[in-house]
Amino acid sequence: MKGFLVDTIGMTGAVLTTVCWLPQAIKVVRSRDTAALSLTGTVAFTIGIALWLIYGVALMDWPLIASDAVTLALMAVIVAMKLKHG
Repeated sequence: MKGFLVDTIGMTGAVLTTVCWLPQAIKVVRSRDTAALSLTGTVAFTIGIALWLIYGVALMDWPLIASDAVTLALMAVIVAMKLKHG
């Protein structure tokens, strides 16, 4: 039971920290307004997620891989829009 609780907590955290970027990505794509976003911070976060993804792959940790892959895709959109629209 202890393992199930830990897994549930981990998956809930992964879902929340992944899904939280969805509204930001949608807003940036719709408005094309990225003025309030820091390029340095956004790129640093995106690189961090890429490293977490590599770590997840090395461990073959599928919840980590899935959440980081989705977050990386969302962040790639945000970074691309920031680079394109400043």
